[in-house]
Amino acid sequence: MTEPNSKALRRRQPIPPKDGLGFALLALILAVALWLATGWVMWLVKQTMTTNGFQAFWADALLVLFTLLPAGLLWPAVRGLGQARLARQALQSENLIAARVHSAEAHTWAWFTLGYAGALILFLLFVLFFIANNVAVGRTFFQLELIRDSFGLILQAFWVNVVIFLFAGFFSLIWGLVVAIAKLLPGKPAQPIRFIATFYTDAFLSLPSIIVIYLIGFGLPLTGIGFFRNLPLEALAVLALTLTYGAYMAEVYRAGLESIHPSQWAAARSLGLSYGQTLRFVVVPQAVRRIIPPLLNNLIGMQKDTALVNVVGVIDAFNQARIIASNDFNLSAVTTVAILFILITIPQTRLVDRLVERDRARFRQGS
Repeated sequence: MTEPNSKALRRRQPIPPKDGLGFALLALILAVALWLATGWVMWLVKQTMTTNGFQAFWADALLVLFTLLPAGLLWPAVRGLGQARLARQALQSENLIAARVHSAEAHTWAWFTLGYAGALILFLLFVLFFIANNVAVGRTFFQLELIRDSFGLILQAFWVNVVIFLFAGFFSLIWGLVVAIAKLLPGKPAQPIRFIATFYTDAFLSLPSIIVIYLIGFGLPLTGIGFFRNLPLEALAVLALTLTYGAYMAEVYRAGLESIHPSQWAAARSLGLSYGQTLRFVVVPQAVRRIIPPLLNNLIGMQKDTALVNVVGVIDAFNQARIIASNDFNLSAVTTVAILFILITIPQTRLVDRLVERDRARFRQGS
């Protein structure tokens, strides 16, 4: 009995932590190597500037600043190395608690160094790509003179994208709710309506947006019907995006409506509310609050797809940029369009993230 018990006690003894000295030393070596690599890349940039006859004090100052910034990586690397040494000393004195604390700190500082080192590596790779082939990439995508000269035209055309997005977003939200309610109508008399709504969503969820825009933008005017023949291309683009994203909105609405507990329906009907009143005053308000983040994600996707309306000849930002690019044999104008889309999309994406986090916090508090 004694020998098995002694083996069990030995197995229960805590495993001593690693001091993390090797990991911290690796982080320090990487920090020094990246500092040297940054200096080499900035020297290449300076050589490229000199070759192209560009001389400016502010540019030289920026190069010096970028060369010195990676030196900041040495601070967390040295901190991690110091904590690793303390962890080793604690292990030698058999102080496991202190060893674990210092080892965790050493790994934290080392990972801190590696994280920022990874971002710095990506930045240096971008700079090397930018100046490759005597700044051919920079001239092709970031010619500042062309961006400055064409910015007014592209901004004016970008307003067309914004207007199409606003109208299509408004109509798709309403149309999607109508389709979702039609898919959830109860009883056998509503079966044909449910079938039509289901077929519509399945069909338009399967079609790429560009095909719908092409068919509606070119096809409806060719029918010779006066109403469609006289519509402007922007209105036809709004119709195409509304039909396409109305299917996406309908599925999001349906998920929100079905998430409402049946007791809510039963309680409202027991109070004498009709089916429509139950939807309007009880179910839809609760469902919409739950599905705001996915609805906004669909709107962000629609906003980006407004660039597809160029296939039917709408002079939007992308089409205007294509015209400028074909005239100047340069894609800097298209880069301007990309920057404009980024500037209006990122705030919306962050808003969706905040709403999702708020819903998670509310759920955690409720649970």
